[in-house]
Amino acid sequence: MSGLLGMHARAAAFDDHELAAIRSDFPILDRIGRGGNPIAYLDASATSQKPACVIEAGAEFYRRRNAAVHRGTHLLGDESTAAFEDGREALAAFINGRSDEIVWTKNATEGINLVALAIGHASAGRGGSEAERLRIGPGDRIVTTRAEHHANLVPWQELCARTGAELAWLDLTPDGRIDPETLGVITANTRLVAFTHASNVTGAISPVAEIVAAARAVGAIIVLDTCQSSAHMPIDVAALGVDFAVMSSHKMLGPTGAGALWGRRELLELMPPVLTGGSMIENVTMEGASYMPPPERFEAGSQPVAQIAGWTRALKYLAELDMDRVHAHESVLTAHLLEGVADIEGVRLLGPADEADRIGVVAFAVDGVHPHDVGQVLDADDVAIRVGHHCAIPLHTFFGVRSSARASVAPMNSIEEIDRFLASLRRVRSYFGGQ
Repeated sequence: MSGLLGMHARAAAFDDHELAAIRSDFPILDRIGRGGNPIAYLDASATSQKPACVIEAGAEFYRRRNAAVHRGTHLLGDESTAAFEDGREALAAFINGRSDEIVWTKNATEGINLVALAIGHASAGRGGSEAERLRIGPGDRIVTTRAEHHANLVPWQELCARTGAELAWLDLTPDGRIDPETLGVITANTRLVAFTHASNVTGAISPVAEIVAAARAVGAIIVLDTCQSSAHMPIDVAALGVDFAVMSSHKMLGPTGAGALWGRRELLELMPPVLTGGSMIENVTMEGASYMPPPERFEAGSQPVAQIAGWTRALKYLAELDMDRVHAHESVLTAHLLEGVADIEGVRLLGPADEADRIGVVAFAVDGVHPHDVGQVLDADDVAIRVGHHCAIPLHTFFGVRSSARASVAPMNSIEEIDRFLASLRRVRSYFGGQ
């Protein structure tokens, strides 16, 4: 799209003309649902829709530049490698990191597991004396939070099981925010702290500065999950002060099948490899192997180059929108969504009731109606939301429910779509015989 949106000096929500231009970039918004209306897609937290320029970028790669990266001296190989490395540069610039600190993965879940497995390998003696800082064992502690997606909880449970370390967690306030009063679980023996930047259930933004300060005070490594924040607000890994961060293309208007781990260079250099094979080797004999430096050390095998080309274009698109303006626009949508949900009898919000320090992720439970039934009623009205436990069972258990329905917003959503959602939600209980 044009540079129109980047010309604003202050962060303001998109006006009607700008929003119409944005919406015209998303072909899927023309899709007609089961009820005969255009689909109001309110499920960006699960996966984002893609602008036409991103779809075209992936197709253009296959049409014009497809080849294996880092393996050929021919024109197509050079252009494919350039696209691969240009993506690294683009993502680094987007999060204010360095390109040699970006490791490509197939998703953010793999990025978290990569860190956990590398630490496990180091704890088992791999990496030599240089990897001592990474080692975890009996008497040590790993800290996470009750607000986590399973992808940022289960890998640490498994690492504790393998190493004998203890798992502890920050708990929550009644509205589902991480409670700073529980920072005392970050004790002197804590070696690693892993937490989400923003919850995929409550939408609450974590108190990053307080958690980072507590972790730094005991010398712990800090891992941040930005999957729910990186497409909705500016991300600056240097300012956040963490050691590792993960992100996922498909939640950032990009293709599926690509993710990334950002890590401080000095820590990446200490980490032994996790996956081994082609593309990450310096030398191999029949007796052993030596490995490339990061990031190549962690990129064994064929890579999702076309997906990275598409993600690169998505990052440019988001930058053109201006992430401050994206956040401002979505804050308006979130306030309208929260106000509307609060006015519907028999609907319980899971999370903070106002838009301060949160993103546009709104989970809720409807009295007497299973979330899957809620989702089906809304689908009949051509409103798409997520239902289930959202890969966050402990957080739902905290709220006393097994699962929930969830609406979430993206840059191309409108107030009119929120109103369609609210109108449909208002009739759910009556449809199932409630008041």
